[in-house]
Amino acid sequence: MRRDVIPDPESSRVFYKFLTSVVVPRPIAWISSTSADGVDNLAPHSFFTVASVNPPIVQFTSVGVKDSVRNIRATGEFVVSFTPENLFEAVNATGTNFPPEVSEFDAAGLTREPSTTVAPPRVLESPAALECRLHSIQEMGDCTLVFGEVLHAVVSEDMLDDDLPDVEALKPLSRLGKNEWGALGEVLRITRIPVEEWPRDYDGPEHKR
Repeated sequence: MRRDVIPDPESSRVFYKFLTSVVVPRPIAWISSTSADGVDNLAPHSFFTVASVNPPIVQFTSVGVKDSVRNIRATGEFVVSFTPENLFEAVNATGTNFPPEVSEFDAAGLTREPSTTVAPPRVLESPAALECRLHSIQEMGDCTLVFGEVLHAVVSEDMLDDDLPDVEALKPLSRLGKNEWGALGEVLRITRIPVEEWPRDYDGPEHKR
């Protein structure tokens, strides 16, 4: 048996909870921005992805207009810091609805690190960060989609395997449904099958590789 779940505009929050329990796990963009008054904001956004490879553009979605969006509109800059497992409580703390004059860096006891190409600071405790210049903003329903071109990236040397970040060293934190968060867990590895090597007897998920 399957249960039908139908979006209802009159109770959108109900379907929002269902949607965020199905679209999992979601990577977290830990967005730092600076207001026109010079207050550094830091907030986690779990609707986050890569939007373009060349030029390199990342995108996050804000449900409602929050300080991150207001600051980026005003200054045109932001930083995405990586969220590792060991900063779980700090990431959650920066999701608190502080007033605009309060910096989440200070409230959560995190350290500012100067960025190389933009004004908003990076999170020193984070092992990787992407410095971004605003590319565009798109309104969609009750959400705001923010696209940023990556100008500069940094990563801790001890997170690298050869020249690439190692996921088992990074230990990424992800967002699940309800009040649930995800850790890395088991890493599955498989190479994509070139079409010229596609097995003639492949018969679905039960096929023995």
